[in-house]
Amino acid sequence: MIIHQFYDKGLAHGSYAIIRDNKMIVIDPARDPKPYYNFAAVNEATIVGVIETHPHADFVSSHLEIHETTGAVIYASKLLGAEYPHESFDEGETIKLGDVKLKAINTPGHSPDSICILAIDEHDNEKAIFTGDTLFVGDVGRPDLRENVGNLQAKKEELALQMYNSTREKLMTLPHYLTVYPAHGPGSLCGKNLSPDLQSTIGRELRENYALQLMDEFTFIKTLIDDQPFIPKYFGHDVNLNKKGAPKFEASIALVKRLDKDAILDKNILVIDSRPEEQFKQGHISGAFNLQNGEKFETWLGSIISPDEKFYLISENSEEQEELIKKSAKIGYEGNIEASVLSPDKMEEKSAVLSLVDFKLNESKYTIIDIRNTGETENGLIFKTAITIPLPELRERIAEIPTNKPILVHCAAGYRSALGSSIIAAKVKVVPVYDLSDAVKDFIP
Repeated sequence: MIIHQFYDKGLAHGSYAIIRDNKMIVIDPARDPKPYYNFAAVNEATIVGVIETHPHADFVSSHLEIHETTGAVIYASKLLGAEYPHESFDEGETIKLGDVKLKAINTPGHSPDSICILAIDEHDNEKAIFTGDTLFVGDVGRPDLRENVGNLQAKKEELALQMYNSTREKLMTLPHYLTVYPAHGPGSLCGKNLSPDLQSTIGRELRENYALQLMDEFTFIKTLIDDQPFIPKYFGHDVNLNKKGAPKFEASIALVKRLDKDAILDKNILVIDSRPEEQFKQGHISGAFNLQNGEKFETWLGSIISPDEKFYLISENSEEQEELIKKSAKIGYEGNIEASVLSPDKMEEKSAVLSLVDFKLNESKYTIIDIRNTGETENGLIFKTAITIPLPELRERIAEIPTNKPILVHCAAGYRSALGSSIIAAKVKVVPVYDLSDAVKDFIP
């Protein structure tokens, strides 16, 4: 039995291929199915099945496309209410892959319809468990994403209690040697305490995972609910899209209009400028947001842009243009792109340039906006007088920012403050808006 992990650092997403007797099953595939086709070809295998552990919130799955292209059967819990062709895969049901068996375990908690998949080898030995968003390395899935979306909805307290039972009654009773393969790694917003490691064992998780330690139901529910990260705007949209099944990847991104740098843009449509902050500050389209291309581009795109909102996407060159369209498609936002535009030659709006010396000498003369996440600011402010507005809430809360003094925006390292300062500057014109950028490190003890 071959088990292979595919890992996308941008979304901290792990998907898997299992091969036996030249037959392959894919678990929780990403939006682009090509890596799975390539892996099957290299191993001279035929893709015969796709398993969805639940309808994912943080990325769009290619399960329907793989089915339509290869004829592979899609397996999912009947509780999911899937609108695509599928076979139910629930507690005790088994898929045979040659002489290997994959057994479903219903594990509600992250979502009401979550399953884990137990892999049993040709000698009838339990070898691995694919835990989706139920069990991570060092954490369990957050329980607050299905209060208003999906076929089944539940309050976070109800799902937290279900997670308590799923872990105690099912996962924690498995053999300690069993390898754990989760759907996410560090940086994922589907949990709050994920380890840098991308796989584990049941035994290690019993020893080290805070959520698997001895505690009563009440303590577990409070511990799990507290301090969860923010929920990006796109999460609910992706749950519903995955429940339905997304359009084919390449065909969908081909529909995005590509415009040259001389194109005239509709001034009523938001502009996302992905160029490095230095270039953006030297010249950009008035009102543009500076969301730089980087490892978390798609997460922040889906955190500040609503699923029903159109935007222009400005890229530095053709190669980056295609990369960013694909990143947008990973969260199902390719249809939101009004057009992808190469960087125009003339962009006359310039960003205010901060005098770091003046700020250090006259800190009180600035309104300081701390756009770090709530979990970061609760551990202490970098500037005592700062107003805290997390970046995902900034567009909706700009009216809370005083405009009687110059505004200075900071995060923890500089990437987010480029975006945050541009969001504020697009609306506030009566005072300069500055980005502290990576100089914030000078002020961190």
